[in-house]
Amino acid sequence: MRMASLLLGLVTLALIWVGPLLEAWSGSFAAHMLAHMGVVAIAAPLIAIGISKTIRSVATAAPLLASLVELIVVWGWHAPAARQWAETSTIATILEQTSFLGAGLFLWLTCIAARDSHALARDAAGAFALLLTSVHMTLLGALLSLAPRPLYRLGDVTCFGLVLGAGQDQALGGVIMLMIGAAVYLAGGVFLLARLLGGKTERVAG
Repeated sequence: MRMASLLLGLVTLALIWVGPLLEAWSGSFAAHMLAHMGVVAIAAPLIAIGISKTIRSVATAAPLLASLVELIVVWGWHAPAARQWAETSTIATILEQTSFLGAGLFLWLTCIAARDSHALARDAAGAFALLLTSVHMTLLGALLSLAPRPLYRLGDVTCFGLVLGAGQDQALGGVIMLMIGAAVYLAGGVFLLARLLGGKTERVAG
C-alpha cells in the first residue's frame, strides 16, 4: 500500500514535470494551476503516505508551522511579479516547483506522521492545519476567479488547444484551485478530525 502510494506520487510528479503539461503551463495560468495542484494536493500526499513510517517523531505544533509555510509559498508565488518571473526564467520555475513540493511534503508529512504517544494532540493540530490550508486556498481560488481584471497577462491564451481570454484563463485556474486544492485539504482535515474523535472515544471506552 505505502510503496504503491509512493510510486504513484512519483509518477504523478514525472507526468507534471516532464510530460505534456510542462509545455502547456508556460502559456496558460489554468494549466499552471493544474500542475500546481497536482504537485501539492496529489503527488505530495501520495509521497507522504508512502514515506510516513520513516517519520518517527514530529512536534505537535509542526503541522501549524507547515500550514503557515504552505500559505507563504502558495500566496507568494501567485503574486503577479513572482508569477511573471516563474514564467520567464527556468531557475525561477525550478524554485517555484521545488518550493511547492517541499511545502506540500512538509505539511502532509507532519500531519500524517507515524502515530506515537502524542498522536491525539498531533491529529488535532494536523486537522486544524489542513482545514486552515483549505480555507486559504479557497480564498485565493475565489479571488483569482472573481478578480475584475486579469492579474498576470493580457490577450488570448491557449489552454490545451482551447483559446481563452486572459480573464477566462485566470478564472479557470481559480476554479481548479477550488475544486482540487481546497477539496483535498478539506478531505484530509476531516479525515484527521474523524481519527481524532475516534481515538478519544476509544480512550473513554478504555
